[in-house]
Amino acid sequence: MNSFEHIGFVSVRTSSTRLPKKCLLPFGKDNVITHVVKRAINFQIEPIICTTTDSSDDILEELAKHLNVRLFRGSLNNKLKRWLDCADFFDIDSFHTIDADDLFFDGEQMKDSLNLLKKETYDCICPPKESSDGDGSVGYSLTREVIRKSLQNIDDETDTEMMWYFLQKVQNIKMLELKVSSSYNSPLRLTLDFKEDYWLLSFLQRILGSYATRDEINNLFISNPDLAELNLFRNHEWKAAQLSKKI
Repeated sequence: MNSFEHIGFVSVRTSSTRLPKKCLLPFGKDNVITHVVKRAINFQIEPIICTTTDSSDDILEELAKHLNVRLFRGSLNNKLKRWLDCADFFDIDSFHTIDADDLFFDGEQMKDSLNLLKKETYDCICPPKESSDGDGSVGYSLTREVIRKSLQNIDDETDTEMMWYFLQKVQNIKMLELKVSSSYNSPLRLTLDFKEDYWLLSFLQRILGSYATRDEINNLFISNPDLAELNLFRNHEWKAAQLSKKI
């Protein structure tokens, strides 16, 4: 695993509420979290499972051993601290965030984001608006030190699920939004939070396979525009839940 040039922290825990234990739901021949790990490896990104010390996540430790991937267990609520502790433990200076909810993330975009972070010495490369709004194509590329700065004067047990609100408070942070072009220009929801998301994502897996590129996925929606309506109505509820965590 140490031969991989790019590293992704796969943020996951089993204590989901809207869709209980969604990371363990069947997905193709695997379950959701196994699919995410294998998809990262397929794109030549080393996945490090970044979960919590809560006993409910013991199963993820067993799964990491089975998949022969690295794992770190840290704070239940403070995701930023979990990332920082993981980076310190493995001595990693920069990484990309992979949300286990984003089953069809674009690994090529993620590598572009990390390369830009390193080449231009940014603190943070942000995902494009489309990804943040639900299409789940790419996460954040971050340096270890910008996370350390974001946690100054923050209690260890603070809920930092909405990590962006903490990062943007870092003074003189050097950041950039990743710019990508897409053949599909309508709203698209490819993140896993509700049963309708699971239905749509499972359909994509059956039709296109686990390692489908984003171009292949976009072309499917271009040819079948009504397909996006299966779960797009959930975006309002999803965004409202995110905003409720803002401090």
